[in-house]
Amino acid sequence: MDDLSDAVRARVQDHPCYSEDAHHYFARMHVAVAPACNIQCHYCNRKYDCANESRPGVVSELLTPDQAVRKTLAVAATIPQMSVLGIAGPGDPLANPQRTFETFRQLALKAPDIKLCVSTNGLVLPEYVEELARYNIDHVTITINCVDPAVGARIYPWIFWKNRRVFGHEAAAILIAQQQKGLEMLAARGILVKVNSVLIPGVNDAHLPEVSKIVKAKGAFLHNVMPLIAEAEHGTFYGVMGQRSPRPAELKALQDACAGDMNMMRHCRQCRADAVGLLGEDRGAEFTLDKIESMEIDYEAAMVVRAELRAQIAAELAEKRARAHAATATATPQVIKIQPQVAKSAPPVGRPVLMAVAAKNGLVAVHFGHAREFLVYEASASGARLIGHRRAESYCAGDESCGDAEAVLAATIRALADCEVVLCSRIGYEPWGQLEAAGIQPNGEYAMQPIEEAVMAVWNEMLAAGKLAVGQSTAKRA
Repeated sequence: MDDLSDAVRARVQDHPCYSEDAHHYFARMHVAVAPACNIQCHYCNRKYDCANESRPGVVSELLTPDQAVRKTLAVAATIPQMSVLGIAGPGDPLANPQRTFETFRQLALKAPDIKLCVSTNGLVLPEYVEELARYNIDHVTITINCVDPAVGARIYPWIFWKNRRVFGHEAAAILIAQQQKGLEMLAARGILVKVNSVLIPGVNDAHLPEVSKIVKAKGAFLHNVMPLIAEAEHGTFYGVMGQRSPRPAELKALQDACAGDMNMMRHCRQCRADAVGLLGEDRGAEFTLDKIESMEIDYEAAMVVRAELRAQIAAELAEKRARAHAATATATPQVIKIQPQVAKSAPPVGRPVLMAVAAKNGLVAVHFGHAREFLVYEASASGARLIGHRRAESYCAGDESCGDAEAVLAATIRALADCEVVLCSRIGYEPWGQLEAAGIQPNGEYAMQPIEEAVMAVWNEMLAAGKLAVGQSTAKRA
């Protein structure tokens, strides 16, 4: 957020999908009104649904615009933190323009306090820029995985363009040109554009820094590099053919490489196309069609409650940001204790440390055994920096169960293998021992403390104990 202009920051600082701070406080939802798609991606299969899975294109119920509007009103009345409504599938919203824009038209009238967003592959985006502006949709996400048709031909087998299928290099060239044109048109209208890119090892990994430079030059304000999800059981081409997903260290390195030219988003959850709730949770099962039909919705009253809650959250976030700004201005680095042998005139030095946090609402507030995801922070002399998140469970591997406790614990430890510390509100004896054996130090001393403050407190403790000498090996003992 610090690298954004004041005008852009004001428009996104309370948007959970764009602001690392806001995603702890504000909720979002997607409505699945757009079934058709006009391109085929090797990483996509929209026909699969599992209640335990989170990935783009997955939905449980396809909605009509009327159903989507009623569901949105029901969610917003029940979850007053819900501030953003997006259409992201399960196909492409702009390949379903009548359904998409009818939904937006109704919501602009019935729920004027909700931000409206759309995600698109960009193939027909230039045709709809004016209509997007008409409905005050000031946030658009475009998935741009490449700017080179040779790379694109390895990602997109075909597109549907001007009433025919186009294949290979030609298809990729058309898609890329349309994406770039649409991006420029949106930027010219003052519509904020976030670019999503899927990191595919061996396909576009070396190419994505160039993508980042180009989309920034054309007006995108944020770049979200996401890891490929390529499990064979999902039935995607990449999954079936054995294309691997990137390792966490590869994703971080690529995001860091792109960050020199573009503001990077690192808290994306790759949400389902019918996701409901705070990022990292999904309350969609509470709002199925049969359940919302029986709900009594007084949205006028709900807007009053929502406005009061937003004001409360805004004040809390403003105070938090002011404290962070003051700390940065008065202390470089954020260190509370240094080794006696360090000269007073020399700034304390310590290597960066990755820490996993079982978090909720911006606090270290989740029992290790109950965590379904961990936020991963890099702590250093410059402060705490969110670099991503790790799911605590593997994707559903069976009809009735997603694995026993031992398998889940082993999978969690593998997911946190590059972290040196895990912070949680509580933790049992058995996982504590297994984490320590894997070289990960559990810490339950900062329960209900703000994440960044807890992370920096632990980093300072490690610094004071002499564990963070630059160049010191971070290899974990077996």
